[in-house]
Amino acid sequence: MDTTSRMDGEQTTVGEPERRGGERSEAPRSGGSPTVEREAAPDPEVSARPNRRRFTPKYKLEVLRRADACTRPGQVGELLRREGLYSSHLVNWRRQRDAGLAPKKRGRKAAVVNPRVKTLEREVHQLERKLKKAEAIIAFQKKVHELLGIPLKPFVSEEDEGDD
Repeated sequence: MDTTSRMDGEQTTVGEPERRGGERSEAPRSGGSPTVEREAAPDPEVSARPNRRRFTPKYKLEVLRRADACTRPGQVGELLRREGLYSSHLVNWRRQRDAGLAPKKRGRKAAVVNPRVKTLEREVHQLERKLKKAEAIIAFQKKVHELLGIPLKPFVSEEDEGDD
């Protein structure tokens, strides 16, 4: 340790602040050496909504297999404590296993669409496209007749013919 002498005869260590006559040599009150950095403490805030545990079907089947293999009294309780589970988990998982242990579909139910409705909607869409093409062709023909000066015959619908 490097020391230096002051005029009053006291020695000080290099790197420490100078002290006056009656001051004690104490560690800083911040809790330790300033050169050692402490790790940040974990956030003590508790989340407003706890995270639910989610168990995969594979894990559920494995736990059920081990629980079913238990023969002595207390073995199932030991398994549950080791895995951090409750007996109600086993009851629910056994019911799910009997029903097929398929994961639940979350969210809104898919709307059931009749295949006949789908085909009719597709046909309507195709007919609308054909109608737009036909209207465009008729509009073009009218413009050509106007430019060439050819008179158009009046259109007579089938409904008008029956009135005679």
